[in-house]
Amino acid sequence: MKSFPLLFLASLAACKSAQLPSTPPPLAAMEEPLERMGEPADEAARLALPKGSFTGLVVGDSRTSLDQLSGEPEGVVVTGVVENSPADAAGLEVGDLVLEVRAAQTTALHWPSDWRRIELETEPGAPLALVVDRAGAERVFRIETVARVHAAERVATERLREERRVGVVVRGATEVEARAAALGPGAGAVVVGLTRESPWRSAGIGYGDLVRAVDGREVGHPQVLLDAIRSAKEDSALELEVVRGGAVTSVRAPLSRREQELKGFSIPLLVRYERARDTASLSLLLGLFSRESTPAAWKMTILWFLRFSGGDADRLETVER
Repeated sequence: MKSFPLLFLASLAACKSAQLPSTPPPLAAMEEPLERMGEPADEAARLALPKGSFTGLVVGDSRTSLDQLSGEPEGVVVTGVVENSPADAAGLEVGDLVLEVRAAQTTALHWPSDWRRIELETEPGAPLALVVDRAGAERVFRIETVARVHAAERVATERLREERRVGVVVRGATEVEARAAALGPGAGAVVVGLTRESPWRSAGIGYGDLVRAVDGREVGHPQVLLDAIRSAKEDSALELEVVRGGAVTSVRAPLSRREQELKGFSIPLLVRYERARDTASLSLLLGLFSRESTPAAWKMTILWFLRFSGGDADRLETVER
């Protein structure tokens, strides 16, 4: 009998639950059509678009920390300055943070697509005043744009997944898609994947739809849409402005949430039950009876030594005609 407390403690230690996962498992019913895995073959159409103006300023996403990645960035960071360009002549440097542009109106910058749209929509020769944060101090730089001779380099689009409340995969719009939707290159969110249970299917959202705005806010980057989904209240819906076949339509898109399921149950020494995605196991009275099963096979043990097992055969059943 002295060994019983030790056995009981050992059983408690064995039954201690594993560390809880911090992220949910991938959605099993996610559908991503093969024809949507890459970008459209629209390079010829892109090169035929109006080229806009040129400044020689190359910008990127200013978010650098995990905290910043969860919110809208403030400004765009200068990642390159073309030698002898208007930006070079104005004195801009790599690492500068461009906060806003003052022209006919003041435009705050959050995403690289904001800057690209300004370049495309500004007439060559028009002056731009850039409010820049350099080492914590704000300065104003003035650039006079020139006509662009060659189209800007094509930038690969990003592909992002949301699997908590909608079950959707989106990518950034190509330059052709974005400009047709009156957005800057890199803006917008094109739907390229949906889970079978996605609430957006019943709302009418389909593959190839380009989300231009969410709750009245322009989608300057696909992350804007994902942030709106994740921050929305329980049992709410998002108001989407969707471009489909060249027409703009409004869609009220509801949100859902992950289903919950029992994955484990344990009473020390008496009962232990565990369930994973494709495996379930049950043990009673220190293993006096145990059973384990998968979709293809099962195994049962009684009194620790009587074992039975079965499962799928290597043939189909004969069907009576």
